Amino acid sequence: MAEVWDAVVVGAGIEGSATAFHLAKNGCQTLLIEQFPLPHSRGSSHGASRIIRKAYVQQHYAQMMNEAYPIWEQVEQETGTQLYMKTGGLMVAPSSSKQLDLTERSLAGAGSEFERLSSDDLKLRFPNLSFPADYRAVLDPEAGVLKADKALRCLQDLFVKYGGRIHDEEKVMRIDPGDVVTVHTSKSTYKTRKLLLLPGPWAGKLLGPLGLQPPLKPVRISVLYWREKRPGTYALKKGFPVFVDHTTAHKYGLPCLEYPGIFKLCYHSGPAIDPDDRDGVAGSHGNQEIVRMMCDYVRKHFPGLESVPAIQESCIYTNTPDEDFILDRHPQYRNIIIGAGFSGHGFKLAPVVGKLLCELAMDKQPSYDMTPFSLSRFHNTATPQAKL
Repeated sequence: MAEVWDAVVVGAGIEGSATAFHLAKNGCQTLLIEQFPLPHSRGSSHGASRIIRKAYVQQHYAQMMNEAYPIWEQVEQETGTQLYMKTGGLMVAPSSSKQLDLTERSLAGAGSEFERLSSDDLKLRFPNLSFPADYRAVLDPEAGVLKADKALRCLQDLFVKYGGRIHDEEKVMRIDPGDVVTVHTSKSTYKTRKLLLLPGPWAGKLLGPLGLQPPLKPVRISVLYWREKRPGTYALKKGFPVFVDHTTAHKYGLPCLEYPGIFKLCYHSGPAIDPDDRDGVAGSHGNQEIVRMMCDYVRKHFPGLESVPAIQESCIYTNTPDEDFILDRHPQYRNIIIGAGFSGHGFKLAPVVGKLLCELAMDKQPSYDMTPFSLSRFHNTATPQAKL
């Protein structure tokens, strides 16, 4: 008889790798399948750095981050690898913005420390920023930088240490639901009691044939790096924090780390794409407009940076309309579990996302209220006359 796995996880990005790690650590015979050769830069989990913070508008994420930090610390200890660099996090917005009020409320509700900064405080503490007098800020003292590539590798290494198996360069071609799910790939066929789908931007392409069409929108993000006019102005070593501007279309920045003397500052949106043709829109009007807008933003608010990007890279976000994740069972096939729509802010939360999906797979009571992540919050997600 063919081997039947306890769990098969599709997608070895940060969310899939964290899920596989938790499953293996809990004694499940687990296979992790990835369509591209590892490591790769085709999806959403590559690159050297991500922001980690507790400062969230939504209190459920602020609460989850209280658990994410200790799990990241456990991963660091088990692998002997530093992943988290504490910088503090500066969240700025006009004083009239409700975003900062909600962020303060979420932090207080989660029992997390924070500091309010007036416009004068902002100018005094961060003279290398330039914001109007009607701006204020919230400072999250525990925020910082996660070493993204290393974090992904550490979770995969621990997964293997706990008995898991990784198959990369293996694309899923078809899924046959049932009490035991059959997964057909470009190289083989696998049977599993539980199937966990975390394919990042390719989620829509895998879920459609399973009768689901949730509103997932892959977008191309321009990852922009800006050279300092005077070295050290925005350096992590000089104490410059991670940064989020909570205006309507927000921007985020990370202190100089990946490239010496170069600051990472990006716009949190981009043009819709097919994930199999991510760079087909690289020269599109929408992408050019984003770069021009960010050049103007740098000129206005970051006077110590050159106002033309020194380096341009890209990645993919997969957005839901409300920017909350999808973490749920398939409504018809309860042994197929879905993690999708991480909307450009899921990396830091991966240890808790993985734990929750592991709990669903093991038929345990989830550690958190799953209502914000339910598929049912979107109407008409079922595909009519889907071929199953």
